[in-house]
Amino acid sequence: MTTTTAGSGLKWVGRAIRRLEDPALVRGRGRFTADLPAAQFVRFVRSPMAAGRIVKITVPDGITVIRAADLGARPIRPLLHKFNYRPIEQPILAHDVVRFVGEPVAAVFAPTPAQADDAADSVEIEIAELPAVRDARDALAPDTPAVHEVGNVVVDGQFQTADFNTVAAKAPRRVRLAAQSYRQNATPLEARAAHAAFDLNSGRTTLTCTTQMPHLTRTAIADILGFPESDLRVVAPDVGGAFGQKMSLAAEYVVLVWLARKLRGSVAWSEDRRENLIASFHSREQRIELDGAFDIDGKLVALAADVVANIGAYSCFPTTCGVEPLMAMAELPGPYDLRAYCCRARAVTTHTCTMAPYRGVSRPVITFAMERLMDKAAAACGISPIEIRKRNLICRFPYTSATGLVFDEGSYAETLDIAAAQIDLPKFYARQREARARGRFLGIGFATFSERTGYGSAAFAARDMDITPGGETVEIVMDPSGQVEARIGASPHGQGLATTLAQLIADAIGVLPANVRVVHGDTDRTPYGWGTFASRSLVIAGGAASLAAQKLRAKLLAIAGDLLEGAREDIVLQDGEARVAGTDRTLPIAALARAAHYQAHRFKDFARGSFSPGLAESAHYDPPGTFSNACHVAEVEVDVETGGVRVERFLAVEDAGRIINPLIADGQVHGGIAQGIGNALFEEIVYDALGNIQTATLADYLPPTAREIPPIELHHLETPAASSLTGAKGLGEGGAIGAPAAIINAVNDALSPFGVAIDEMPATPQRIRAALRAAEGKRPKSKAG
Repeated sequence: MTTTTAGSGLKWVGRAIRRLEDPALVRGRGRFTADLPAAQFVRFVRSPMAAGRIVKITVPDGITVIRAADLGARPIRPLLHKFNYRPIEQPILAHDVVRFVGEPVAAVFAPTPAQADDAADSVEIEIAELPAVRDARDALAPDTPAVHEVGNVVVDGQFQTADFNTVAAKAPRRVRLAAQSYRQNATPLEARAAHAAFDLNSGRTTLTCTTQMPHLTRTAIADILGFPESDLRVVAPDVGGAFGQKMSLAAEYVVLVWLARKLRGSVAWSEDRRENLIASFHSREQRIELDGAFDIDGKLVALAADVVANIGAYSCFPTTCGVEPLMAMAELPGPYDLRAYCCRARAVTTHTCTMAPYRGVSRPVITFAMERLMDKAAAACGISPIEIRKRNLICRFPYTSATGLVFDEGSYAETLDIAAAQIDLPKFYARQREARARGRFLGIGFATFSERTGYGSAAFAARDMDITPGGETVEIVMDPSGQVEARIGASPHGQGLATTLAQLIADAIGVLPANVRVVHGDTDRTPYGWGTFASRSLVIAGGAASLAAQKLRAKLLAIAGDLLEGAREDIVLQDGEARVAGTDRTLPIAALARAAHYQAHRFKDFARGSFSPGLAESAHYDPPGTFSNACHVAEVEVDVETGGVRVERFLAVEDAGRIINPLIADGQVHGGIAQGIGNALFEEIVYDALGNIQTATLADYLPPTAREIPPIELHHLETPAASSLTGAKGLGEGGAIGAPAAIINAVNDALSPFGVAIDEMPATPQRIRAALRAAEGKRPKSKAG
């Protein structure tokens, strides 16, 4: 990790300063894609059927329609070279057949949004319906319709340790579980949007869009349409939330770039909420069957897992459809010390919307499955949920998992102990007994988990993807006035990264964070980078920014030493000034910057040939990755008459290494927990048996509101990461990872007197009431805790 540099005047890292990004946003001065004017507005004509052959497209007079044949575009075809991956192609616009309700078949354009809506409504698509498969388990059957000619299983990963069968056979106790996570949608506040404008002078096109990966979006679209990348600029302006849904390449963006080049003008498209729920990327639909082998003391000695992920109709670019099942296979044991492990993980196509990463990707599901297994095993062993976790958590570091992942220093047992102490279990169990006596049912649930964060090319290379994301480059420039610009390849969209990077840079070079402008999301202005996802940006972009800032610092020290006639090691850079320690000799850092640009010949290093005019440095950082960890605790009350669940209290003890900005860290965890509550209790994309979507509005798909979110109590530990240059670990996804498991464990604890189990997510009132009805006739027990 980075230690405080002598004479750096370290003062900004660790402070809860307000986000530098916020003043423009709260004053309504944000720059969003949909704000841009356009000559033409685009609407997509989408399939009303889950499976069928396109017979005819009927277009009224005066309407121009773009069909697949007009584009001449290559399909989206992400590649993976392991795990029995079968490549499947996604056409930019459907041709011949449709494979899910909402798949774009054609595009229309008009001078106003209302006219474009009318034009789209007037286009008729005749489709000969074909049999559709909705459920991944049904899709595994040999006589089920194939979504693509290659068959429905497009990833089949298998892993087994050499001693698995022997260890599992000797175990005296087996605990089995079938956990189901149903389909969800990230529902960002701003749905997808794109604006493409062709420049007649340069022949270039600028695509402004809601993406998390501007550089790779440019690469992909240029490849698909067959023109040089230099002819396309991609800009991600302010983005109103993304959560992974805006990471994958949207076919609609390809159409807009093609159309802008065709019309030699500007075109725009903004997705409405119905389109977002139907046709934007879905997530999380997995079934995990676990068979845990425990010894007589409750130690998990062997684990068998079968993971089936419903990945929808196509494979998302660039991560491929393997991202969810393969993450599940590699990381399923989580924070638990387990040596004998066997897993099969499959990606299965169905006639549903394509799946893509959503905050936490597979981890909320695998954490849910493992934490349910631990609670069931605790009951079977006659020990408490806390005790069984203590007996199984990793406690020695570095630790290499059964699948070869190297865990750096963490605080798994410590976060559990702190959470248990803060929650005051004896007091809760007393309240629980009193409530049950009055016919009210309270429950408490724990979830301990790890979050793999900030991993670079080595981790992605292990998947053998055709495109291997990796490190990040940061360029830092100080202009003659002393103002600093940091250009990054990461592309934040609400995380506060510009503030935290400014804090890191400010401490290194002695300026105020407000004097550091972070430039991102523009392929013309930033170095090639992989964007923002997987809790990577502070670790990787932060590491690169620190390296570049240290280079710039060294140059400033050299200049200050010459101008102030002091030894470099005696120079202090702080609060916008350079001074010689122990003296009153000072110069503004702006004076150093001006001298570096206009008087470079004065400096000793210039004469030696080791000093170039100006102040510009860059650095690249590509780390192996680091693990954050946490313990989440939820207290709930379940209304057994309605099945409704109220979360009364939520506590999280997080360890994300060095906290750069506590205010931003708290906000990230709060937001993740809010989404986790939605995942646990409310949010579900529902299809009927024919593949027709039933949740196309926010009256049917139910994100939580402020009313459903309780006060959240946070505690932070800081175990600095030796494998992270800044000591920081990622925490952007942790809130969403642990919350569902903690809440559903709490629901099960509340319902324990009835002898029912809820192993499905979300635990909706309908599912809870169905479980209770199935258990009618059982008398509640009086004992609690």
